Amino acid sequence: MKPKVLVLCGVMTVATVVLLLCTAFRRSPPEIAGGPPKLWNMKDRIIKTEEEWRKLLTTEQFNVTRRKGTERAFTGAYWDNHSAGIYLCVCCDLDLFSSADKFESGTGWPSFTRPVAADNVATRSDRSLFTTRTEVLCPRCDAHLGHVFEDGPAPTGLRYCMNSAALRFAKQAEEKK
Repeated sequence: MKPKVLVLCGVMTVATVVLLLCTAFRRSPPEIAGGPPKLWNMKDRIIKTEEEWRKLLTTEQFNVTRRKGTERAFTGAYWDNHSAGIYLCVCCDLDLFSSADKFESGTGWPSFTRPVAADNVATRSDRSLFTTRTEVLCPRCDAHLGHVFEDGPAPTGLRYCMNSAALRFAKQAEEKK
């Protein structure tokens, strides 16, 4: 083959790989919860070493967010939280979920019908535990948050099943009368 043809084939192969990777890391459905969420862009991306994450997080937070662990059901801080507010990523403080979209799933983990903004969560196929699930990640810092399932209530039919250890709750300020 001619060198120009080989270069063209190489460029097309790289373009195909990039296209497949972009498809694999698609965002969740474009649903928006009430209120202006803290949005992110690629310039805000947070990258830290494993040692830096260990210094910032508790052992459980590190195991869940950086090692893709799961806390035991009914043991997390937020599975039974009914206060109004926003749930943020414990690693980078990105707004993730609103209490207005939280519901009682009976699973023992905080569950939500949708994120505060579609771009504030990323999803990826997870083939661990002998099944295929959809992993939910923070797009800013790549923290493992939990999984999303298609067995949730209306309006989305989705159940974002999150680990409390991956979240920080910011209580809504009470309005002055």
